[in-house]
Amino acid sequence: MGNIDSIGNAIFLAGETRKACTHSTFMFHGVGFDIHQRLEEKNLREGLDSILADQRRIGDIIADRTRIPKTRAMQLFRDARTKNANDALKYGIVHEVSDLQIPTDSQIITLVGS
Repeated sequence: MGNIDSIGNAIFLAGETRKACTHSTFMFHGVGFDIHQRLEEKNLREGLDSILADQRRIGDIIADRTRIPKTRAMQLFRDARTKNANDALKYGIVHEVSDLQIPTDSQIITLVGS
């Protein structure tokens, strides 16, 4: 229920049965890192190699757990787009789109941070 963003998509895909609400969204974008150092060719190549390796691993997860081919999964990183629940169902990100139903006799626990 809600948004699945960034690396949360790979975690979400670990679920055996995945559901989304009608208004849920799934945001995909490329891997990145913050730079706090002098930029030289060596650093840039290492950084790019790291980004591409991470994107390949995440792309493998997406391709293995959905109906999205590996090449399309890799394109998701460059597109940086948000997919809706109907897209998620079409591509096998979710198995079902339905409204959240909390049984009336359920105990609701609210966690409040201090």
